[in-house]
Amino acid sequence: MQEYIPHRKCVGCMSIKPKRDLLRVVKTDEGVFIDPKQKMPGRGAYICKDLECLKLAMKKKGLERSLKVNIPKGFYEELEEFLKDRQ
Repeated sequence: MQEYIPHRKCVGCMSIKPKRDLLRVVKTDEGVFIDPKQKMPGRGAYICKDLECLKLAMKKKGLERSLKVNIPKGFYEELEEFLKDRQ
């Protein structure tokens, strides 16, 4: 029997991939955070672990639309640094 693998859609490139291959960004009452362990409570959005997808998400405002909140430019810079460290 095959194991179930959850899939999510990237807010940048709009491709559907396994959840473990994507990075979760979560909105809580305290603000917007990167959730590398995918365990934090709150509304989440997923993005590929790729700088090109991040640029597409910024251009299309995919994270803002998914999380229903305005995202400061500083958070995008933090997310870009996080992705650079992971590559």
